[in-house]
Amino acid sequence: MTQETPDETAGTADGPGQVRVVLVDDHRMFRAGVQAEIGRTEETGVDVVGEAGDVEQAVTVITATRPDVVLLDVHLPGGGGVEVLRRSASLMGAADSPVRFLALSVSDAAEDVIGVIRGGARGYVTKTITGTDLVGAVFRVADGDAVFSPRLAGFVLDAFASTDAPPVDEDLDRLTQREREVLRLIARGYAYKEVGKQLFISVKTVESHVSAVLRKLQLSNRHELTRWAAARRLV
Repeated sequence: MTQETPDETAGTADGPGQVRVVLVDDHRMFRAGVQAEIGRTEETGVDVVGEAGDVEQAVTVITATRPDVVLLDVHLPGGGGVEVLRRSASLMGAADSPVRFLALSVSDAAEDVIGVIRGGARGYVTKTITGTDLVGAVFRVADGDAVFSPRLAGFVLDAFASTDAPPVDEDLDRLTQREREVLRLIARGYAYKEVGKQLFISVKTVESHVSAVLRKLQLSNRHELTRWAAARRLV
């Protein structure tokens, strides 16, 4: 597939080469950063028409504005990105101008990628993406293309190539999405401060999540946690 520039992309109701976008992320500062990076409409062709910080807000804003593309975080209060996809689809149905979703997340875990793609997202990029590349991804998704960060496409191909349903891991299912995110980073050797920086949360919050993970998995320390995660190929 070829990568298109904004000028080559089909126009929207707002004018040629312009894409209307809604930002969905539970970190206000991150939304502000993305807005500052890609929301300079005259330069980028991206018009940010709304923002939301949780599932309820997201569904309300998306159904009210009917954007071309939603930049959607995977982990959100109220049920996560998959819940936004499900509820938006049920409320909007088959619209003449479909809303397309591009996941934008700190997580590069296979289950997160596969979950939102099965839910209806057109692509998945991580938050390490540059502003220029993110603008390009937005336009490609608006045009109906599928966009993935390097290596993430392999997760999707493997998942959809298999006819067998993935095995259920009851231990992993006990953890919330945020706890899984913290688990992976701790298992990779990140210090609490580094985890907090990666996830935009405080060290105290990281400690609380680690304690919850250890309790739910009946583990004693981070060394046991690392072995547990490695055995399940989560790191």
